[in-house]
Parts: sequence; structure tokens; C-alpha cells
Amino acid sequence: MINGKIDLDGKLIAGLALVLGTSESVWKNLNDKYFEIKSQIEKQNQLEDEKTIQRQLDYKYWTNLGVLQPTNNAEQKISELRKFFYVSSLKVLENRDFLVQYKTAIPEITDKNVINSNAWVQTALNMGEIEDVAPINLETLKKMLPEIRKMTLETPDVFVPKLKQILKESGVAFVVLPNLINCGINGAVKWLGKDKVLLAMNDRSKYTDIFWFAFFHEIKHVFQQKKGHIILSIEKDVGLKSALDLETLEKDADEFAKNYLIDKIQYNEFLTKGDFSKKAIEEFSQDNQINPGIVVGQLQREKYIPVTRLNNLRHKYNFSAYNF
Repeated sequence: MINGKIDLDGKLIAGLALVLGTSESVWKNLNDKYFEIKSQIEKQNQLEDEKTIQRQLDYKYWTNLGVLQPTNNAEQKISELRKFFYVSSLKVLENRDFLVQYKTAIPEITDKNVINSNAWVQTALNMGEIEDVAPINLETLKKMLPEIRKMTLETPDVFVPKLKQILKESGVAFVVLPNLINCGINGAVKWLGKDKVLLAMNDRSKYTDIFWFAFFHEIKHVFQQKKGHIILSIEKDVGLKSALDLETLEKDADEFAKNYLIDKIQYNEFLTKGDFSKKAIEEFSQDNQINPGIVVGQLQREKYIPVTRLNNLRHKYNFSAYNF
């Protein structure tokens, strides 16, 4: 009791008043004041912990998105972030079992990585929730994939509006977010109820081959229909905890993206010829109606040509997440 380990109930207060010859109100007021001060101290300690987390987040990232009010006040930043993330405390972002479920004891993944990864995914989920899309129709989406593939030959000002419209009509909430420092998440797919699915990407990789490979990779995750789970594409192969067989899902998505962008049979015939000159690649790309940068990127990844060769065919898109 002296150390404040127990609350003074009515019976104990009455006993103290009787033994010590004081009024019950004196002990009740002391008890109430003690726990009021204790609560204030606990809240202040929690606030200090949250300030540490807040400093590891780039607040301007969210003000640039237009979802948070600009402020230089640390406590106001914490309040804004809590509301946006729908959490009572920012400490939940430190949890490796929150949204991004990293395996424990992974030295490459720091608390800063966990915090920013969870923050990026929650941002994508929030943005996806407000996207107005038609009820999900995977058959419509499947039929439109050839049309989307043709967009690899177009510039962003042409293909972005068309791509967004196709996905909207198919029930896919397409969210492209700026890259968040210390995040490491390249993409995410999550079903938002039975009639809507989120497909989120970051805008870090703007080379034609990387952008379209990542897009079709995520599209495959949509078709895998793992409802009730978040499927994440991460920068480093650090391992995630999941009830899903992530290794198989990722391999399946990689194969789909690779073979849908470049027909497997025709690509193998091209490899057999062994001519990887600029002219040969451009002719092959034209015959297959695919951006030559995608062919170069695949040849580089599979080590048929050095990563230093023919990068003039790997054009870099001049866009950001704010164009989507």
C-alpha cells in the first residue's frame, strides 16, 4: 500500500480513517491523486517512446501524399500518425507480427525497417480502401491482360490512364506509392473484402523492364486469390513468416511475369540463335510487340549479356507515384 502497489478500496479507506483518526475523504483524495499522477507519468513515458518511433518515420512522406497536416510539433505529428494508421500508439509499428511479419533474429532487418515497412503497408491499405472500383471480376482482368501488355510500348502519359481504368473496372484498387526510406517493400496484394483487391507498388524502379515485371508479378498474386492474407514482395530475401507457402507463390509469380511478357517458346528460339546484338533484340521485340528494354532486362538477369550492355534500350519512365 505504501509503495502504491494496490488501490485503496472503500473498505480499506474506512479502516485507515478509523485507525488514524482522519476523514475518509482525505484518503480517497490521496488515492485518486496518486493514480492520476501515475497515469500522467505512464502517458509521458509512452509519449517519449512514440517520439523515438516518430523520428524514424519521414513525416514529409505523408504530408506530400496529402494525408497528414504539416507540423513541426512532435506531439502533433504523433497524433496525426496515430489517426492515419488507426492505432492508439505508434509502438504497434515496432511489432514484427503486425502487418509485415518478419522472421525473428534476422540481423539485416532493424527496428527502423520494421517500423517503416508496417507504415508503408498500412498506407497502401488505407489508400486502397478509399479507391472506388467495380466489384472484382477476374475474368475481365484476364481478358484485358493482352491489352495491358501492349502498354509496354507506350509512354506513361498514354498508358497510365488506361491501366487505371482497366484495373478499376476489374475490381482492383491500384495504388502506387512513393518509395519510403528504410522500407524495403516493393509491392503488396491484399483482398479488401470479397469484392475488391488491393494491388500496391512503389515507384522506385522506373526502368521499363523492372516496372512491368513487378506489375505482372503482382497481377499473378491477385489471381492466386489468397484471401485473408497480405502477400508482400520484398527487396531483400530475408524471409517472412506466413501461413502461406510464400516461396512457391513468389516463384509462380516470377514465372508468370517472365513468360507473359515474353512468350517462352519464342524466347527460347531467340536464345538458341545466340545473337544478342542491338539489332537482333530490336527485331525480336518488334516481332513480339514488346518493349525492347524488357528483353534486355531479362537477358541481363539471366546473364546472357552483362548488366552494362544495351542499357540505352532500357528506358527509364519519367513519372512518380503522384501520376497514378
